[in-house]
Amino acid sequence: MTVSQKRAMCAWSFIGIPLIYFILIRFYPSLDAFSIAFTDWDIVGEKKYIGFDNFKVLWNDPIFWIVLSNTFEYLLLGVPISLLLSFVIAYFLDQVRFGHGFLRACYFIPFLTTAVAMAWVWRWFYQPVPVGVINLALGKVGILQLDFLRSTTEALPAVLAPAIWAGLGFQIVIFIAGLRAVPVTYYEAAKIDGATSWRILRDITLPQLRPTIVFLVVISSIGFLRIFDQVYNMTQEGEGGPLNATRPLVLNIYKLAFENFDMGMAAAQTVVLFVLLLIITIIQLRMLRK
Repeated sequence: MTVSQKRAMCAWSFIGIPLIYFILIRFYPSLDAFSIAFTDWDIVGEKKYIGFDNFKVLWNDPIFWIVLSNTFEYLLLGVPISLLLSFVIAYFLDQVRFGHGFLRACYFIPFLTTAVAMAWVWRWFYQPVPVGVINLALGKVGILQLDFLRSTTEALPAVLAPAIWAGLGFQIVIFIAGLRAVPVTYYEAAKIDGATSWRILRDITLPQLRPTIVFLVVISSIGFLRIFDQVYNMTQEGEGGPLNATRPLVLNIYKLAFENFDMGMAAAQTVVLFVLLLIITIIQLRMLRK
């Protein structure tokens, strides 16, 4: 073989290993889920083709619509709040010169923390007095304790808070990288023209951060639509309660597949989740593309 052919073979050998992994571990199971969605299967028995019966049951299942509503609530609350907080922190952190690396590391540590350990710590925070730290602090300032994980209205925001907190570090680092990539000459020209800080932020910083914002919006949306660890570890017996008030679609899929062994119904909900992720991602890319 020639030198170029040897280089090509070497390159394909490196590319082929992860490609085979993704085909066998990621792509094949994902495609197989589409076929399982049209069957009645309990893992150990024979697959029985039933057509669209699983999707008909989903359509008439009130719990499925509650779970789907919870999933969109995680998305609609989590994405804008997390992006706003991370941008504000990154914007001001980028202006800090002393101790910048230390502060950035402090914000990034929660992203590296194990989700299970973090969820149980927050679950301890939310406990009633005299155990819960948050309710103890509220009592000292004369505020009645909150039910948090025991309330159908407070449980979902209580679960969402640590999920947002855990992802802030990653988003802050990405925003800082985007801010550092903006050419300094733009800011210098704006200051010469007498532009205010708000005008610079609106007309220079945010437009230059558009690719960064698009990336974080897509990644964050996928993350909140697939939220699982916090709900499973913070709610009673991992049920997503109380009264399914915090149960997302991924947790419902897990319960159907590995507790009820209804693989067909679980696969049908997996297909629904895949379609939702695909549609939302395409819409976001088209709306934010310029």
